[in-house]
Amino acid sequence: MRLLLTNDDGISSPGILLLAAALREAGHRVFVLAPSADRSGVSHSITFLNGPNRIVQVDNDTWSCEGTPVDCVVVGLMGGLPECTPVDALVSGINRGANLGTDIVYSGTAAAARQGALCNIPSLALSLLEGAPSKEGGEWYWDMAVAFATERLAEMLAFWKPDCFVNVNIPGQKETPRGLVRAFPSLRYYNDSIETYYAPDGQRYCFARAGKISAKPEEGADWEVVAGGNASISDILIHPALLGRNDAGKQVRMER
Repeated sequence: MRLLLTNDDGISSPGILLLAAALREAGHRVFVLAPSADRSGVSHSITFLNGPNRIVQVDNDTWSCEGTPVDCVVVGLMGGLPECTPVDALVSGINRGANLGTDIVYSGTAAAARQGALCNIPSLALSLLEGAPSKEGGEWYWDMAVAFATERLAEMLAFWKPDCFVNVNIPGQKETPRGLVRAFPSLRYYNDSIETYYAPDGQRYCFARAGKISAKPEEGADWEVVAGGNASISDILIHPALLGRNDAGKQVRMER
């Protein structure tokens, strides 16, 4: 397949570099267009509204963009890089950290896949959870996640429908996930707080402090699937007007 890869962690992230190398080794034609720096948490932000973005070629079939993940998708799919069009599918990730449930509202990784789906391209968001903490911090099992994503790519893309993008979360563990399990997005609670500091000159500064994340306990939710050692896969609607539809073959969960 001809694949366009992007992310929100930036062009130097191991998640995208290792995945691109593995997919190329597997025989795919891979084009990479990713932000020049970390753009985590920017959601569906589009900086083209404020002016142009500089595109820099960093390697064969690999470019960086000064903008956001969605900017990268717009450039890659709408003719900004004639070298890579057309593509068969778009892959966003592998993200450094979970994009479970409510996370997808904020995630640049998910937004890139959403933009791909809006362009009617089969689109997949891939995320890897952080492993159990050690003295050096959390573990990131990139080799496991890349191998799993490469081997199961066709199966993941088979979940795609024209009104959705596909969201996959891979558990942070050394072992290969036991399965790829369909799940619905969980409701996550972040418990964040704001701390205010007043400088000697009277200027006010606000700092966000991350709280402990929890989730509403529900059987079949993506967080539960991942906690059980499986990778979760969810088809996510891309347009509010589609909420509540219950067409043949489609189930939309409206209550939490």
